[in-house]
Amino acid sequence: MRALRRAPGLLLGVVVVAAGCGPQPDPAGPEALVEDWVAMWNTYDLDRVGELFLDEPRLTYFSSEREGVIRGMGALLEHHEGFGFTPGGTEQPNRLWVEDLGVDLFGHAAVLTGIWYFQRGGDDAGAAPLQRGPVTFVSLFRHGRWWFVHMHFANYPAPGYLPPQGE
Repeated sequence: MRALRRAPGLLLGVVVVAAGCGPQPDPAGPEALVEDWVAMWNTYDLDRVGELFLDEPRLTYFSSEREGVIRGMGALLEHHEGFGFTPGGTEQPNRLWVEDLGVDLFGHAAVLTGIWYFQRGGDDAGAAPLQRGPVTFVSLFRHGRWWFVHMHFANYPAPGYLPPQGE
C-alpha cells in the first residue's frame, strides 16, 4: 500500500517534466513569419508559399482580389501563380508591406492583425492608386516552428469614394 501512495506524486512529476519537453513556441515567431511572408510577396517566390503555410486541407485564405474562400495548398499555390509568382521568384516593381501589426498569442496559436499596403510599380505606377486594407493572419506552432493556417484580407475604399445612397 505504501508504494501506491508514493506513485501518484511520482506520476505527477513525470507528467510535469514531459509537458515541458519538446520545442516551445518562440513568442517572436509569428511576427517573423509575417516578415518572411512580406519578403515572399515582394519577390513573387512561389516556393516560399509552401515554406510559410501549413500544407493541410484546413488551410484557408480569403483574398482581397476575389470572392470566396481558397482552401488547401494546391488552391493557394494556384492563386499566387495567378499574380505572377514563379518558382524561385522574379524581379518585379510592385511593393507590399504591413503596418500596425498586432500579435495575440494563445499558447501554440497566434492571431496577428494589421494593415496591408500594396503599391504597383513600373511604368504605369503613377496611375495605380495605393491599395490598402485590414488583414488577419492566424498561425500555429507545429513541427517545431510557426506556420500560417489562415489569412483574410479586405480592402479599404479608395480615397474620395462615396458609397451609393439608398433610394
